[in-house]
Amino acid sequence: MIARLIPVNGGQPILIKKDVTVVGRKSDLCDIQIDKNSISKIHCVIIKTDGLLFVRDLCSTNGTRVNGQKIIRGALLPGDELSLASTKFEVELAGDPKEGDPEVGLHQRTEMLTAFNLDGRQEQEALDSDSENGSGVKLISE
Repeated sequence: MIARLIPVNGGQPILIKKDVTVVGRKSDLCDIQIDKNSISKIHCVIIKTDGLLFVRDLCSTNGTRVNGQKIIRGALLPGDELSLASTKFEVELAGDPKEGDPEVGLHQRTEMLTAFNLDGRQEQEALDSDSENGSGVKLISE
């Protein structure tokens, strides 16, 4: 699955290459660095698994929102708006539902939210993971 974050206010799309991607302000801790004071040093983690995309807030100061709703963790669907503090992105996934395919309803989205629950070991792995280079806001070394 190819996942990208498209900055709502313009800018280069951010390709989510890794299965576990840490996003934040601190370059030596994050795979994607967003150099804005409103973004926490380690703001959130984005997880790609089994064709699904999830986000988990990492106790950020200014919060993480999906479609305006403050979340601790949540599923990301094509076209969703992901807000990290005041920085907004549109979620884009390769293989978005085609015309005629059933849309993902609230019940299915809730099931995805229930399925997404990182344990402490996985969170630590996310924080310790090596950074990766690519296009976008500022991706740290490969």
